[in-house]
Parts: sequence; C-alpha cells; structure tokens
Amino acid sequence: MGVEIKESRVTDEELDRMAAFVFEYLSASVENEDEGGRMRWYPWHSADYRHNHILNVVELAEEIARAEGADVDVTRVAALFHDVAKLDAEQDIHAEEGARVAREYLQSRGDYPQSFVDAVCNSVAEHSYQGDLSDLPLETQCLVEADLLDKVGANGTALMLLRMGYEARTHMDAAEMVERVLERGRDAADRVQTDTAESIAYRRLKRVKWFREWLSDEVSAIDEPAF
Repeated sequence: MGVEIKESRVTDEELDRMAAFVFEYLSASVENEDEGGRMRWYPWHSADYRHNHILNVVELAEEIARAEGADVDVTRVAALFHDVAKLDAEQDIHAEEGARVAREYLQSRGDYPQSFVDAVCNSVAEHSYQGDLSDLPLETQCLVEADLLDKVGANGTALMLLRMGYEARTHMDAAEMVERVLERGRDAADRVQTDTAESIAYRRLKRVKWFREWLSDEVSAIDEPAF
C-alpha cells in the first residue's frame, strides 16, 4: 500500500519551481567541476540530458503511481529529485546525496508535513535499490520502475545509437547496440512488479524489436534477430 499523506498536495507551480531548482543544481554541478567533470563528453552526462531523463522519469512514475494507487505527490517529487546529485557525487552515493538535497529544499522552501518530506527523501535514497522491488514502499517502487523504463524503448535506442558516434562506430554496429537495449528491456520487464510498469516495458520492447527487424531488412550483413 502507498503512504497516506492526504494533506501534502503539491501544486503544479511548486513542481515547476522544484524542476527549475533541479536543473540549476545540475548545471552548477557541471560548471563547478574541473575540465567539465566525469565523462562530460558523453551527452547523457550533461545537465540537459540528466534533466530530460528526470522529467521522463517523473512522467512515467506518475503514470504508474496513479494506476497502482500510490501517493502521486510523494512519487513525482521523489522522481524530480532522484538524480539531482548525479553529476556531482560518485555513483554509489548519489542517491543518498540526492536525498540530502531534497530534504534541504523541502524543509527550507515550503511548509510540507514531516511525514511527506521523510517519504520523499526515503524514496530518493532508495531509488538505486538492487533487490526485490516488492520489498520497497509502493511510491519508491514506482520511482525505481520508472527509472528502469526510461532506459528502454525508443528513447534507449536513440541513446545507444548516439553513443555509436562517440565511440567511432559505424551503422554496421547498430544491431549490436540495439540488442543491448533489448537485453536491458528484458531485464527491466523481469524486474518490475506492478502491472502498469510491466505493460509499459513490453510495449517499449515491442518497438525496439520492430526497429531491430527493420535494420536486418535494410542493412546488409546484419544477422537476423535471435528472438
């Protein structure tokens, strides 16, 4: 069951201010690092990409939360802050650091109930959890599922193909890169728990399979898909 925080309603204006803060924080993280920061030459390590990923996760997490009966406000605010520290903290601590940033923001820029703040920050801190998602509160589960799903489907395929250029690959390697997206999508479909997330995962997998089939039809010497 989701957490019961009926008095915590967050307006669209408040969400917009949070999103603006997150983008500013990400941008400052890049500017403050020597030589552009860790792997900044990859576009998905930029503030623009990370912010877009966050907004995608907010949309997916909200869709899952509404369908599954989770607290939508907790879920979408946690989704907004889940990667706020991605560009200035090491990968293994970015979730905890993001929770710290979220708590500081929520406690200093609004009159939110402590139960709401705690629920949001706990979700942010646990969004990298690698165990069984059914062990998590429903709001956190919706966030983790959304985070997984943004890396598959058409968006994941576009990012993989973009990566080819940065690795000096040719279009002949496209099938291999798309297969990686399929593998990631299958892993996501196996890991998600809610019916809503599972439906989204299989819908996105289908799109990638279609693209892989089109590649095999149009590019010589690409093997037939093995699925």
